Amino acid sequence: MHAEERHQAILRRLRERGSLRVTDFAHEVRVSPVTIRRDVEQLAERGLLTRVHGGALLPGAEAAAAHEELVFGLVVPAADHYYPEVIRGAREAAAERGVRLVLGISQHDREQERTQLRRMLADGVDGLLLTPCGAPDGTELSVPHVLVERHPADDLSAAEHVATDHAYGAGLAVRHLAGPAGRRRVGLVVRDDSPHAAAVRDGYRRGLAAAGLTPPEGGVLHLPASADDDAGRERQLAAFTDAVTGGALDGVLVHHDHDALVLLQRLRAHGVDVPGDLAVVAYDDEVAALADIPLTAVAPPKHAVGAAAVDLLTRRLTDPTAPRHRLTLLPELRVRASTGGE
Repeated sequence: MHAEERHQAILRRLRERGSLRVTDFAHEVRVSPVTIRRDVEQLAERGLLTRVHGGALLPGAEAAAAHEELVFGLVVPAADHYYPEVIRGAREAAAERGVRLVLGISQHDREQERTQLRRMLADGVDGLLLTPCGAPDGTELSVPHVLVERHPADDLSAAEHVATDHAYGAGLAVRHLAGPAGRRRVGLVVRDDSPHAAAVRDGYRRGLAAAGLTPPEGGVLHLPASADDDAGRERQLAAFTDAVTGGALDGVLVHHDHDALVLLQRLRAHGVDVPGDLAVVAYDDEVAALADIPLTAVAPPKHAVGAAAVDLLTRRLTDPTAPRHRLTLLPELRVRASTGGE
């Protein structure tokens, strides 16, 4: 079926029924939803129909006549760390707005991510919420989308996003260690394979500078992924433990809190008193409160990130001409026993 034939078929359907659902009509005429969506856009530009969520209606018709359930695709790297609360926030926000949420897990694999996106687009989702594996690669998407906990790789990109200010979170931790906790030799443990590592390092440095401090010698530990270099990881942990037992450090920020628990156990086995000898702040607050000495932790607003992403995408679909948003949410510090709190 040629483009003009499709256009006439779309207008005929609207005259017969008053409204049209893109995915249903695409299935009926055996073309992709992307093709019908493009046809609808062209007809709307000519003033022959009005675009609505997931479909179209004749100009002047009541919008309620065309109300259909929106479908959003959500693709995240994992469902077992960090993202469960993001997913929960998105799911609850979607339910409040009558949106159906379809979840895809990329398992930190670029090709799996692309497969999930292709499947969702072929199924006719109205919009996408996407946490790319690593930095966004500029993949062109045919529907409105919002990046979740990621920033566009290109500063000039018009892509919308909702993300936590992880640099602020790291600075918040350092200010607590240098202020209420009274520490002057504050170190950092960070996984360089984390997409948030650069922001955490930046916030750590800025936090130290604001407190009039400098990174202590040997106090910044860049952990490799354990699966990639167990021996190298062990050497670095041993050197860091020596720095603590030698008095080179009296405070540390550990990103993320799974590593903080491992480090806590190791330090206590070497006779380090927490928080007496070393005050510890974890990052992410996934399991920090469950440590035998509950860990003070920076808690990203994961639930709010998921909810805000759904809200932003819904607004984009409601008003495609509205100004684009880059939304940044601030984490909070939850003070516990590892820095002398309750």
